[in-house]
Amino acid sequence: MSPLDQTKTMKKFLFSFFLAAIAAASAAEFKPEDREGIEWCDIWISHANETNLPRVLLIGDSITRGYYPAVEKRLGGKAFVARLTTSAFLSDPMLAQQIALVLDQTKFEVIHFNNGMHGWQHSEEKYRKAFPGFLAAIQKHAPGAKLVWAATTPLKKATNAPPHDPRQASNERVAARNAIALEYVKAQNIPANDLNTPVKDHPEYYSDGVHFNREGIALQAELVAAQIEKLLPR
Repeated sequence: MSPLDQTKTMKKFLFSFFLAAIAAASAAEFKPEDREGIEWCDIWISHANETNLPRVLLIGDSITRGYYPAVEKRLGGKAFVARLTTSAFLSDPMLAQQIALVLDQTKFEVIHFNNGMHGWQHSEEKYRKAFPGFLAAIQKHAPGAKLVWAATTPLKKATNAPPHDPRQASNERVAARNAIALEYVKAQNIPANDLNTPVKDHPEYYSDGVHFNREGIALQAELVAAQIEKLLPR
């Protein structure tokens, strides 16, 4: 083995060791109280038996699930669009397992990803600590994919929201999480899709305090599809 090959092998080993250490630490530190009352995961891969178009994966939560159909329609004839939507927080070992489950079975040319609306019981410092592992998991299981980070959308201010309702988290916290994520993705030259600013202070786009109506979804789908289309193979 040449010195160059030895160096590459060592780098791969160290990277794998880094990911294993993150996973082990997360599993050890994550407790039942670190999760929400209901945790969920929704995986949808359309045209799974076809190979004539590039594949796109949307990773996110219920916001992503909301604009998924419109994005799929806008990219019709250009790409097959799948989704991995989940409530799992960045440091939850379930999230890394869900990512591996999807990406190890299907090759995607473009991955548009977000995580930030769930896990308000976790501090922004914990969000910062966990974000590199989240990004590394995607890169490990989809090394050839082009990535796009999607900013977490703002919350519509509401009164009398239940204690565990996401609306109890302030938009200052949303902004803080977006800023943390942006630091990491910019450092790796990953483009960012700002889904926050266009709907901020526009209550007419919401169906409730968190989710969006037809107009809000159409706006988000246009932004998402346009960003993805730039990265599709020509």
